Amino acid sequence: MKIEKRTETVAAVCGDECLIPTSQDAMDVIATVRYETGCGALILPKEALSEEFFRLSTGLAGEVLQKFTNYGMKLAIVGDFSHYTSKPLQDFIRESNRGKTVCFVSTESEAIEWLSK
Repeated sequence: MKIEKRTETVAAVCGDECLIPTSQDAMDVIATVRYETGCGALILPKEALSEEFFRLSTGLAGEVLQKFTNYGMKLAIVGDFSHYTSKPLQDFIRESNRGKTVCFVSTESEAIEWLSK
């Protein structure tokens, strides 16, 4: 996993490999980002998440996002989510974007702007 700082408080995972197939892997990513960068916010490409994450019935999305919330790390997931047609998933993304911990955006610049608020 390659991590780069984008600002003093925002780090980004670089690459398109799946890093978070389980909620325990989310813990590993959080710990690595904190240790290597000291940042409290992370930009994650959607490819870093297992496709199971986007099937809400698996519960993985809730478990992963709860880890980020519990450990006080803001998260911006960057990618194209338009091909996901599930209404519950679309609602989940919309509600997440209204909150202050997790957002789903199209570009890294949008992510930096949201995470810097």
